[in-house]
Amino acid sequence: MYSEEDIRRLLWQSRRGMLELDLLFEPFVKEAFRDLPEDDQDRFVNLLACEDQDIFLWVMEREIPQDPDLHKIVRIILDRVQPS
Repeated sequence: MYSEEDIRRLLWQSRRGMLELDLLFEPFVKEAFRDLPEDDQDRFVNLLACEDQDIFLWVMEREIPQDPDLHKIVRIILDRVQPS
């Protein structure tokens, strides 16, 4: 379980310096992170440990992460901003 302090740290880590990622990650942490199952919260934390250039390619759907867990959290984030 993530504490409010953990979530504040994640919000800070979500500020990537790349506008496209900032626009996805900051609202995601503020509005959706708390409601995720703990496994998906862990996946998001692992995503934040990845290189910005890789994440950018994944969220722009130019590449798919090889790690299925990373692929799942990227899909969760994208589905939130691009509902069907």
